[in-house]
Amino acid sequence: MSAAAQRSDDGVTDAVIDTKPLIEVVRHFTPNWFTVTMGTGVLALALNQFPLALPGLHDIAQGLWVANIAIFLLFTLAYAARWAIFPAEARLIFRHPVMSMFFGAIPMGLATIVNGFLAFGPALMGNGAAVAVAHGLWWVDAGLAVLCGLAIPYFMFTRQEHSIETMTAVWLLPVVACEVAAASAGLLAPHLSASEGFLVLVLGYVLWACSVPLALSILVLLVLRLALHKLPPKEMGVSAWLALGPIGTGALGLLLLGADAPAIFAANGLAGVGEVARGIGIVGGIVLWGYGAWWLALAVLKTLRYLQEGLPFNLGWWGFTFPLGVYALATLALGRQTGLGLFLGAGGVFVVCLAGFWGIVARRTLAGAWRRTLFIAPCLASAHAPARFEADAV
Repeated sequence: MSAAAQRSDDGVTDAVIDTKPLIEVVRHFTPNWFTVTMGTGVLALALNQFPLALPGLHDIAQGLWVANIAIFLLFTLAYAARWAIFPAEARLIFRHPVMSMFFGAIPMGLATIVNGFLAFGPALMGNGAAVAVAHGLWWVDAGLAVLCGLAIPYFMFTRQEHSIETMTAVWLLPVVACEVAAASAGLLAPHLSASEGFLVLVLGYVLWACSVPLALSILVLLVLRLALHKLPPKEMGVSAWLALGPIGTGALGLLLLGADAPAIFAANGLAGVGEVARGIGIVGGIVLWGYGAWWLALAVLKTLRYLQEGLPFNLGWWGFTFPLGVYALATLALGRQTGLGLFLGAGGVFVVCLAGFWGIVARRTLAGAWRRTLFIAPCLASAHAPARFEADAV
């Protein structure tokens, strides 16, 4: 391996230019790479809902979604290869207090693809085929989300070392996957038959309940941790944005499920329940949106503080994208359902910011992947070490 210090064209200094062979890339491939699919997928969906009709925007969004499918398949192949070739080392991740959290990124990345089949699929493959694919993939996504939401907390309780001092918003990742699947259920349900749509809608509410209350509980602990131990190290600085994720997705889930509820519940003899669910969706979405605004402002303030100290680049920078993306989608959904221009305008601003963040992070990620400096599996070096902040883990 050769090493040299140089400055890349994006202003990032790379102390090491890594020439590790492809087999070593596979050996060090970890689930945090799936945050790339989360951020890219949510940008495609958000651009497709941008409140202004701009020429070519739909085609750009569709192209990003297709590219995201290819990226997801490539990452799945790479991670499967790691388990096939290095199974003993791959299992070490279950003991790592940070890297294991990123298993939640796999179903969340898949959810953006499911939603894309409903948004872009009909024009490419016909409505029937697109819905059928989305329906099948949704069951896979929901199963993976439930598995992550149960297994990773169980490993936290039984195998890993954690403390309030070392806690960050990364704890949210395995938990939030269920509510992301719930939001996808809200998009999918109206495309299905009365009985299938009713089942998916009900399960969407169940998935929402499996995630949002627990995520909000974790946010309470996060506030306590910040008050007692102040901000995390700058290597974990972008994790401040992750708190926005469960709030934005929780609001989006309530809005989408509530929008479907009147017709679907009425078709199953529960018309009154459907109207109540719709009202809960709008009111709950507004309340969560307001809560998210506080966390968004806090994330901006903390990021400005970190930028003064120097914010080193790592894969954790993808935390700038997905949380803001789902919050933007929730804002736009509120605008459509309430008719308030405030939400539509704010949603448009958030989408523009999201596109800017994505462009910066994607460019730096491509540079780091090309140099192979981002392929680091910290669990190989610290499988039995005490919990601590891992700069390379994000």
